[in-house]
Amino acid sequence: MTTNNRRFPAEWENQQGILLCFPHNGKDWPGKYEAIQVGYLLNLIKKVATYETVFLVVFDDKLKEKVTGMLEMANVNLDNISYIIQKTNRSWMRDSGPIVIKNGDAREALNFNFNGWAKYKNFQLDKHVPARVANFLDIPLTQVLYKGKPVIVEGGAIDSNGRGTLLTSEECLMHPDIQVRNPNFTKADYEAVFKEYLGITNVIWLGNGVEGDDTHGHIDDLCRFINEDTIVTIVETDPKDKNYHPLQDNLKRLQNAKLENGKSPVIVALPMPTRLDFEDLRLPASYANFLILNKCVLVPTFNDANDHKALNIIAECFPDREIIGISAIDLIWGFGTLHCLSQQIPS
Repeated sequence: MTTNNRRFPAEWENQQGILLCFPHNGKDWPGKYEAIQVGYLLNLIKKVATYETVFLVVFDDKLKEKVTGMLEMANVNLDNISYIIQKTNRSWMRDSGPIVIKNGDAREALNFNFNGWAKYKNFQLDKHVPARVANFLDIPLTQVLYKGKPVIVEGGAIDSNGRGTLLTSEECLMHPDIQVRNPNFTKADYEAVFKEYLGITNVIWLGNGVEGDDTHGHIDDLCRFINEDTIVTIVETDPKDKNYHPLQDNLKRLQNAKLENGKSPVIVALPMPTRLDFEDLRLPASYANFLILNKCVLVPTFNDANDHKALNIIAECFPDREIIGISAIDLIWGFGTLHCLSQQIPS
């Protein structure tokens, strides 16, 4: 298979479905596990199944039976649910699942060698998710290597406009000491990998992520392409907030950035919700963690005064799609929301 026909489709391109994993591990949501199962189920799976197929990873047949009963009670369109039986450590399919790209007219699944965000030791089950999903979808799987060694990049760390430009952050991929995915990697090394495996010719590097981000700088909490030349980015307006300066720096970087065609991107600012804390930890609540579906966009909301503003801004960004807010006030206890939990499968 030649590598030069590879292309990383944008999320708004036509999708076969969305990969989700039904949570079975309560440790990611201390004290909120029951709420997550019901809330996650009723809100997220039901909404996605209204528009397209849900490829739902479940731990075993026993959980599948339980989930089917819950889905039936919630009047979910079961014709749009395809179960994939696979044991997992966690439910964050954006990061442990495969990234499905186009290779010419065909599809190819990429295994970016998930390692628990270079933070957690228990990811041995999650490592098998890409192969299981690719096998289920009947798509060839390629392990991402560079100079003969596995390359580790989570799906939440990269965002594409489908035309050759990619967004990522220095904090996530380049930090020398914290959660180092690929020791001694340079920007040139990453850009070579992105070119070979994703067809990326242009990388826009942001700086730091939001405070409290367990992944240490994932782009899908910071900024996202909403079409091939427009980027929406979160901005903190309170100068006393720890996110103020990093997000201002990211805004400046975007304003100075160029797309693959040499043009400047259009920048749209999204507000931040009011600070949310769990015990002594700040939670990385962000409206940028929305999920684009075929005819709809699901947006995390936080029972916050800015929910309405964020939904209106995103509605203006996607005039041809329905915009649906989904309460993520419990989900965020697991340090991620809608986009982190899902992975789109292009048609």
